[in-house]
Amino acid sequence: MPENPAADHRSALRADCANCFGLCCVALPFAASADFAADKPAGRPCANLRSDFGCGIHARLRDEGYPGCTVYDCFGAGQQVSRVTFRGTSWREAPETAGQMFEVFPVMRGLHELLWYVTEALSLPAARPVHDGLRRARSRIEELTRADAATLTALDVPALREEVNALLLRAGDLVRAGVPGRKKNHRGADLVGARLRGADLRGASLRGALLVAADLTGADLRAADLIGADLRDAELAGADLTGSVFLTQAQLNAARGDAATGIPEGLSRPAHW
Repeated sequence: MPENPAADHRSALRADCANCFGLCCVALPFAASADFAADKPAGRPCANLRSDFGCGIHARLRDEGYPGCTVYDCFGAGQQVSRVTFRGTSWREAPETAGQMFEVFPVMRGLHELLWYVTEALSLPAARPVHDGLRRARSRIEELTRADAATLTALDVPALREEVNALLLRAGDLVRAGVPGRKKNHRGADLVGARLRGADLRGASLRGALLVAADLTGADLRAADLIGADLRDAELAGADLTGSVFLTQAQLNAARGDAATGIPEGLSRPAHW
């Protein structure tokens, strides 16, 4: 029977803020903009971070000018660094570990994001020809997520990403090949503000495409490869993304949709739609 890696592996790849030391609220920088109401350098706690590592304005982030926080996803890296790498001792309890903890966090996030994509690829029957390679990649990455802080900070994540991406690209191509007819290739395309209302993008490659504020109302995006596509403020009302591959919750959260938007299994309709 085909394996169901989503059931077995994805639970650890979802953010569990209750078991994290607020790492995204401290380790990462942000600049005053449409996404953030204030400047914050890397390593400084956000002014809204509470003593229990919760967010003081979590329920009002968009209203308070922090929509950027609502579209960020650590893929479970926060709890992995907090509870596994640093064994449950926070940067507040052991300030001497803070610098290294904050350095490890984005590395772990990169590993967990790769695991998310690899896990999805392993759930795709059409990608079966590359499943063996994907399983080997998953085992290797999972081993790295359990490594010590020194090993993680020395890791060349871009090189690992390039290696794994070859498998993911093949997986996406195999899925797209199942769509009859000629498929559009918009890989890496600048489609900022593009008028794509009702467009037939079934089986299209939109890898890394800039779709910021694009009008995709009613577009057919079934079986489209959306890995790395920038969907900030893209209009997805009535669009059909069912069966699209490598779409993340963060991408959906950054876009605008409605009750008629078809979304892939395993993802949730954002509350602000």
